[in-house]
Amino acid sequence: MPKQIRDRLTALGVKRITAPGFHADGGGLYLRIEDGRRLWVFRFTWQTKRCWFAIGPERDIGLADAREQARLCRLMVRDGVNPIEARQADKAARQIEAGQTFDAVARRYIAAHEARWRSVKHAADWLNSLTMYAFPALGAKPVASITIADVLDVLEPIWREKPETAARVRGRIEAVLGYASARKWREGPNPAAWQGNLKHLLPPKSDIAPVQHFAAIPYADLPAAMTALGNADGFGALALRFLILTATRSSEARGCRWSEIDLEKGLWTVPGDRTKSGREHRIPLPKAALAILHDLKPLQRAPDGLVFPGGRPGSPLSDVALSKALKAAAGEGFTVHGCRSGFRDWCAEMTAYPREIAEIALSHSNSDKTEAAYQRGDLLDKRRRLMEEWAIYLTTTARTAEAVPIRGRA
Repeated sequence: MPKQIRDRLTALGVKRITAPGFHADGGGLYLRIEDGRRLWVFRFTWQTKRCWFAIGPERDIGLADAREQARLCRLMVRDGVNPIEARQADKAARQIEAGQTFDAVARRYIAAHEARWRSVKHAADWLNSLTMYAFPALGAKPVASITIADVLDVLEPIWREKPETAARVRGRIEAVLGYASARKWREGPNPAAWQGNLKHLLPPKSDIAPVQHFAAIPYADLPAAMTALGNADGFGALALRFLILTATRSSEARGCRWSEIDLEKGLWTVPGDRTKSGREHRIPLPKAALAILHDLKPLQRAPDGLVFPGGRPGSPLSDVALSKALKAAAGEGFTVHGCRSGFRDWCAEMTAYPREIAEIALSHSNSDKTEAAYQRGDLLDKRRRLMEEWAIYLTTTARTAEAVPIRGRA
């Protein structure tokens, strides 16, 4: 004969209980009061471990309903079913039915965020990396049921072989699951989080693949490279000369449009949606850069057209075209992005301009928050003098064995 369960609480008595703690009713049912929250919970033992099953808040569930839920839980335990696991399985089944699998949620996340990303290619890269590495293991799983073990199934096979890719995939899984949590589609900690989580299970990326900086061409070699580029044919050489003269990024130079250029003021304004920082960047154009633009002006197809168009209509010149031009002018081993490092080294070693002027010229964010708070302008006039001196340095063909420092003016 089953043991008689003694009901200890009353409906009126429940309302009067205010002391924090667990208040037993009997049969494993408790009213838990903590930090002002009042929750019905069911205590049971599963494989020698004490477990707690949350029935729901007392404000929504009366004593009679809580007792009925506890009774059903006791029957499940008696039949060898864990109430917590049964709830998770039911939730997962409902999520599959509702389409809240990792695949579906990832696509919703991308659709919700692609408008703020810098290019369509970035959104495509997100989807491609998840399709290749995450979807095979996680795609069909409901977001609510994804665990650390599931995330490790994705990352461990590529963590050492492709550390850069693996780190990027981890961050994207974390973002998708964070989005799911914000939409109330999953609960608990994010299993793809690095700090306090995967950090203890996987070696840091820096220990596997040390940071590799872009190979920078020495600034002392840039004048000769500029001369070689001036003697070369094609848009690739022109675009690279323009890039070096303005110390800009490849994507900014290749995507330059005539609508961004003010030839009279000698100013190029790169809109925020085309900069790495997301902020508008004004670039004073030295005379040598303006000469390139004046040469190209007769070829202008539309006021908003590309200054350096590629082979396909509406497409900019490819990064490969600039890389080939640099290789022909300076030899093997250098990258287009490394030309910016040459400019930065020249600023530090060959001029007396303050550091912040060179950093603004490169469109770098100021890591010193206090300094950034006081520095509201972009020091355009001072940067105009700096860029003109840089152009003079680059286009002066007579080089002494040892370069004589140019004393810049602050």
